[in-house]
Amino acid sequence: MSLAHVLLTSLMEKPSTGIELARRFDRSMGFFWNATHQQIYRELSAMQQKGWISTIEDESSNSRKKTYQVEQMGRTELADWMVKQSPPAQLREELMVRLRAEAQVGQATVLPELERHLMLHQEKLKIYQQIFAKDFSSTENENRTLYIHKMILQLGINLEVGWIEWLETMITGLKKFEQS
Repeated sequence: MSLAHVLLTSLMEKPSTGIELARRFDRSMGFFWNATHQQIYRELSAMQQKGWISTIEDESSNSRKKTYQVEQMGRTELADWMVKQSPPAQLREELMVRLRAEAQVGQATVLPELERHLMLHQEKLKIYQQIFAKDFSSTENENRTLYIHKMILQLGINLEVGWIEWLETMITGLKKFEQS
């Protein structure tokens, strides 16, 4: 997956300015795909050069803001990408390497980092749960799009719960070794 596909998806949901995209990205797509605002603007420029997106002219505004929309070539690119297979995500987590290193070095220095990660995962879980309560507390009139968005968020919740349970177990286990 590339940032272009993330941005095409966001623009399919709603034509947006670069800053609107960056803000939406920070609130939604950014939970599972990281990009800086600079990367977003650079990618928008490249997508425009490829003919995947264009700008909507706002004649009533003197602003230089560009509102981007997806063109047919962008829709085709997104549709082609959607049917491609992708491997399951691989856990690429620096904390796991630190734990392996500590197992070899044996200095018992990683515990504060585990506790910090626990706090961060608890905070992210709280955010996800707040979004879920706000956006999906009622299942009335649930359509396919909302169902997909809800299930993506549910996966995020499940992953955070899993991390929290694992970290709590790991922290408790390591503390027992320190007391021995």
